[in-house]
Amino acid sequence: MRSVVVIGMILVAGWFGYKQYAARKPPPPPAAIAPEERVITPPSWYGHPPGSQTSPPTARSAPPSNAAPKFVCDGRVYCSQMRSCEEATFFLRNCPGTKMDGDGDGIPCERQWC
Repeated sequence: MRSVVVIGMILVAGWFGYKQYAARKPPPPPAAIAPEERVITPPSWYGHPPGSQTSPPTARSAPPSNAAPKFVCDGRVYCSQMRSCEEATFFLRNCPGTKMDGDGDGIPCERQWC
């Protein structure tokens, strides 16, 4: 009798856990997220809060262009996730944590793109 009660309790706990697991919604796939929502602000490596690293305009600085950037840091870090040498170079120079320059010469994805 005792084993039947224990087995019943295990089954009820398992059923409850499965219901909790099944109720969670998975995150939307990256293609379903609007491009403006995919922008990842890199963490500050120098102790400043993100977004405060901009310097005041000087006489030598170029006026801001109205053209949108061609690429955006969206969390991709590997060569297999890139579509061109230009894109890989942008990610290597502008996005933290990329893993595309194994020999450290500044040229990303030498075997695939560049």
